[in-house]
Amino acid sequence: MGSLGVWAVAALLGTSGCWLAEGHRSSRQNGVDTAPKLHTSYLEPQSLEKEKADGSIDQSRSDPDEDPCGRTYCGRGRQCVLMAGTGRAECVCQEKCRPSFVPVCGSDGRFYENHCEVYRTACLERRRIYVVHSKDCFFKGSACTMSEYNKLKSMLLDMQPTVLKSGEQSQQRDMEEKRALVDTMFKYLDVNQDGRLISDELEKVSMKEHLEDNLLECTMHDLLRYDDYNNDGHLSLHEFYTAFQVIQLSLAEDQRISLSVVTVGLSAVLTCAIQGTLRPPIIWKRNGIILNFLDLEDINDFGDDGSLYITKVTTIHMGNYSCHAYGYEDLYQTHVLQVNVPPVILVYPETQAQEPGVSASLHCYADSIPNPKLLWLKNGMDLQLSSSTQLSLIANGSELFISSVRYEDTGAYTCIAKNDVGVDEDISSLFVEDSAKKTLANILWREEGLSVGNMFYVFSDEGITVLQPNECEIRRHMKRTERIVATYEEMCPKGEGISPQRCVWSSAVNVRDKYIYVTQPLQSRLLVVDIQAQKVVQAVATDPFPVKMLYDKSHDQVWILTWGDMDKGHPTLQVIPQASVGEVHHAIRTTFQRVNDFFIPSTNLIITHVRFAFVFLKNEPAVHKIDLETFHRVKTISLKNYSCIPASMAYTHLSGFYFVQCQHKSLLHAPAQILIDSVTDAVIGLNLNVTGQAYVSPDGRYVVTPDPEGSKMIVQTVSFQGELSLNRVIDEPISVSDLVFQPSFTESNQHVVVATSGSGTDLLFADLSSGHVEVLRSLKEPLPPRAWPWGGPNRVVVSSGLFGQYLITPSVESLFVLNGKHRTSHCEVSDIKRANTVVWVGEV
Repeated sequence: MGSLGVWAVAALLGTSGCWLAEGHRSSRQNGVDTAPKLHTSYLEPQSLEKEKADGSIDQSRSDPDEDPCGRTYCGRGRQCVLMAGTGRAECVCQEKCRPSFVPVCGSDGRFYENHCEVYRTACLERRRIYVVHSKDCFFKGSACTMSEYNKLKSMLLDMQPTVLKSGEQSQQRDMEEKRALVDTMFKYLDVNQDGRLISDELEKVSMKEHLEDNLLECTMHDLLRYDDYNNDGHLSLHEFYTAFQVIQLSLAEDQRISLSVVTVGLSAVLTCAIQGTLRPPIIWKRNGIILNFLDLEDINDFGDDGSLYITKVTTIHMGNYSCHAYGYEDLYQTHVLQVNVPPVILVYPETQAQEPGVSASLHCYADSIPNPKLLWLKNGMDLQLSSSTQLSLIANGSELFISSVRYEDTGAYTCIAKNDVGVDEDISSLFVEDSAKKTLANILWREEGLSVGNMFYVFSDEGITVLQPNECEIRRHMKRTERIVATYEEMCPKGEGISPQRCVWSSAVNVRDKYIYVTQPLQSRLLVVDIQAQKVVQAVATDPFPVKMLYDKSHDQVWILTWGDMDKGHPTLQVIPQASVGEVHHAIRTTFQRVNDFFIPSTNLIITHVRFAFVFLKNEPAVHKIDLETFHRVKTISLKNYSCIPASMAYTHLSGFYFVQCQHKSLLHAPAQILIDSVTDAVIGLNLNVTGQAYVSPDGRYVVTPDPEGSKMIVQTVSFQGELSLNRVIDEPISVSDLVFQPSFTESNQHVVVATSGSGTDLLFADLSSGHVEVLRSLKEPLPPRAWPWGGPNRVVVSSGLFGQYLITPSVESLFVLNGKHRTSHCEVSDIKRANTVVWVGEV
């Protein structure tokens, strides 16, 4: 094979090592990890199978159900194969390399067409060969130097008619003009017009143009000598393009869009299908952001063919990736990456006891990608639904309803969830017993009667009310004068300027159904309520005016925002570690000053671990990414280009979008939301023209934004391919104060939005799948905004968990318990004033 002249390709592209990764880097930039229940958290490094000295693979730590090669990396020049006899993975020398021309010299002094050929040869010959950045092997044994050879080719180009320069200058345009020159030159040299340049034709042109008079060492014959790659005695147009570094790129029409599906936790390789002579290095983009030069933990440009390698895929990686050759952006391929997740399941109740003749419901919820199919077994056998008049499945199997239980209905009911990549199951047990008998069922009844779970804890002027929603029964009332166990001081002491004595609350969080932390801004402290004992057990001093709390379940810590004073003059951010541990707690002040607000993404069945929080500072157009474990600032993401001072954030783990609401300081229209990609921590633009605070459903599939200047609610969806799109606009005359999601009672894996009005008496139910809207009216007036100075909604709405059908919302002097399943008012509890702080405690 000829080789002269191709060294200039390396000079054209720059040092190859700058483009080609010598190995994998292992770090992460994204904020949220995904992990199925009862499996290793995806936060932990995933161990790859180890290669033994004999080339076999140590699979002792592998999942027996998985393809061993799916988790095996053999190194360059080698590939993984499954041995027919044993089914085990082994690394062997690569059979062939992808056809790409990125010429390099090997340490053995030989010329290779690309890096892959170097490592493949090293494997076959069982010796170390590496790439050397030298031109020696290209011109070995020749008196024609690289400089002289390039001079010859430049002279040939200069002989051609000048191409009219266009106004638009780019690398792609320059290459098109160069190609036109080379085409003209080839036709000039090809005397007989047969599409082949032979020695005689080259000699004739050399004599005609007297080229030898201007050259010292190189002749026209060197074109054949060094650029006739297949050694067939003539130069084709393709070989001529290569000699003059004319880049030709192509992409098959049916490969312009490629769909890749990968299971969460595994690795993925996206290969760019753009081919061509002297193809420049491949550039990869995600949401318009170039990935090649970012030091990302899980994404690297990989291999000499320009593939993109994702070491451990999570749901944030789904979405569109595009590739193009460097300098040739007009020709690109789009890769759509879907990340499948095996089902993660919950049932409710785990155990229940019923008397004969009453109805019973067993609930099952599963989250996965794609959506799972649900089926039920009784004592390991299929349910005979077709022959039963008392058994029925509701909402695609999400609820098993038994209309009139009999003794023979006692048993273990298994809900099984399946999709393309996995299965999960859980058991709900039903006991049918006469209440007069002293059996296990009655013991369960007594325990349920004494249970302190499945309750709303309501914080009002008078103290703390524990409310059982099904019967609208007040189970416990802790008066404002009740004493704190640790210090024996009153729960709500009378402060200066407050008459009569009343409790003032601002924020509360449930800590693993063990404790409730609730802030008392005027006392500069928070109280710790023991849920089992139903008593206040500790007061934790904070900086003045604690107004907002969030619980970081991943690290068992409570984050507290304090204002310093009512004018927010000296805000601080404090943290209480080990919040669920029964000990004396203290608030630790972080180093962040001038804090305006903060955001911590929530967890769900799939997202079991969160790594990062975000902090907003006063009047600063940026969000600061904070490591939740160390409290250190990881990165500052500037919003200056959008003149955006952040007011709130929301997050979906599907494709990893952050939705940033900007402060509205002018009399003009509110600014549009800004989108940040959690994979790259880069601002990727505006979220259409959507304005206001975003709310994301627990499964990450719906994004609902109430319009702050009107009565509309914008509903967007995130597909399983990571595409964010407008779904519908819900237009109802309600100025939204608070919004909560409730699972649908008629469709599996769907949600209903429940929204309160901040100025009226209406409450809205909206099916996100169908857009159907119902309005519940006459729920009495909410607290006026001036009566709730602590930020956040002046009329909250709180749901009773994943399986609960009840919600609660306050008016000025009462509470309304709502039945979300029937979308009606269930009851009103009077004489509970200013109860705008509510927490749900319980399994459902």
